[in-house]
Parts: sequence; C-alpha cells; structure tokens
Amino acid sequence: MIQEKAGTLYLCATPIGNMEDITLRTLKLLESADVIAAEDTRNTLKLLNRFEIKTPMTSYHEHNKVGKGPFLIERLLAGENIALVTDAGMPGISDPGADLVKLCYEAGVPVTVAPGASAAVVALVLSGLDTRRFVFEGFLPSDKKEKRAIMQTLEKEHRTMIFYEAPHRLLDTLEELEGIFGGERQCAAIRELTKKFEEVRRYSIENQRLYFKENQPKGEFVLVIEGLSLEEQRREAQASWEEISISDHIQRYLDQGLSEKDAMKQAAKDRGVSKRDVYKEYKGNE
Repeated sequence: MIQEKAGTLYLCATPIGNMEDITLRTLKLLESADVIAAEDTRNTLKLLNRFEIKTPMTSYHEHNKVGKGPFLIERLLAGENIALVTDAGMPGISDPGADLVKLCYEAGVPVTVAPGASAAVVALVLSGLDTRRFVFEGFLPSDKKEKRAIMQTLEKEHRTMIFYEAPHRLLDTLEELEGIFGGERQCAAIRELTKKFEEVRRYSIENQRLYFKENQPKGEFVLVIEGLSLEEQRREAQASWEEISISDHIQRYLDQGLSEKDAMKQAAKDRGVSKRDVYKEYKGNE
C-alpha cells in the first residue's frame, strides 16, 4: 500500500559518456529533489556543476547500502523526494539501486523512472548483431569458478549476450569466452561509448583475444556476443539424436502417444534425413 504522505524515489538516468545525453526531465528532477542519492558523489558533482545544480547529495553505493537504504526510506516516508543516480546510465542496472527500489515497494514509497542512456542497449544496437532477442549478464563474478559456472550455463544460449567488463579483466574474460563458445563466434568489443574515442571492434572471439593480448585494453568495455545460430542448434540437435538408433528414436515418440507414421516423420525431421531413409532402416530392423 502506498503511503499518502511519502515522497517519491526518482530513478534518474545520467549520461554514459557525452554530457549532452541527459534529458530535460532529469535535469528538472535533479534540481527540484530534496536530495540526490549518488553512487559516487565526486562523479555526480561534475555533472551537477556542468548544469549549475546545487541540490545536496548523499552517497548510496554497494558498500553502504545495508545501512543507508533504511535511512533513505525514512526520509522518503517523511515526505522528501529523492533522485537516485548511478555513476553513468540507468540506476538499478548492475548497481544497488535495485535494492533501494525493493525497499521502497516494501515500505509503500512511490517509485518512478526518468529514462535515458543505458550502456547495454547502446552497445547492442552498435554491435551489428541480432537485436531481436538478447540477454544481459552485466559484470561477471571475479571468482574464477563462479565465473566459469555462469558462462557454462550460457553455452547453448541462442540470444545475443551482453557483458560489462573492466579493462584489466578483459583478456581473461575473452579467453574464458573462447573456451566456452569457440573462437569463431562473433563478438563486438565496444569501449568509450558516446565519448570522443568511442570504438567498436567487431571480430571473432579469437581475433579479439589475440588483438588485446598485444594491445592493452583501455576504458570500460561492453562485450556483445553472438548467440548460438539456428543452424548450429539444428546441427547439435541432429548430432545428439545420432547417438541413439532410429528404432529407439521412433520408440520415444511412440511412447509419447504418436502414431507410427507420425513418429517416423518426426524422427526424420530431428535427424535431417528423408522419411524414406528412416522407414527403410526402421522396417529393415523388424
């Protein structure tokens, strides 16, 4: 239940590079809020100074969210309006803003968004890879075992994948990606989004690894990885069916209630062969 006297938490997107990528609405909210909760007040101060905004700030980040979150909720319940900003982009994406939003809903505090730039979406449309369906993985864990475990769950992922990565970890991540997806998979390595030295490198994972092995990565990166193609999925599915006999293959469909004709038809489709070949081998084994 929404508390009638409560203020509102405004999730305000800020530029991911170019300062001009800020909306008029966000500027108005930053100026009119009672306080700005910032991931790093030093970074946000540069933005506020640029637009001559004098609103007071308080810090809210990963290392103080447990204690600071309830404090901000108290201020919101007292009627104050708070603008939440991250260092760059949309609050709540790969930062503790999501935790504050949960606290607001639990306490009956209204939440709304002043949308704007998000590095993940900007990189996706710049990548030249399929944008129809995608999955955002954010920053991978620093622990190697945990990192590899997450990557292994994506081995058969057919959607385009988006990762954030720091320059000092980029090469290790590319090596891990190559081990999981193979070297031929297409990968866009994008850095310095919307800035003067914005760069989009669109090559195979192997090419990216070899390049950055010789050229030190600089700047924050977004990696956009091609998903498993329909043709690759089809080949893998066919290969898995070839591990069992045609008789066992057809029997699985018979057990599911299909007629013998439909079971043979489906088995032929699974294997990528003609119905005649399936019929010939199946009947020849009787």
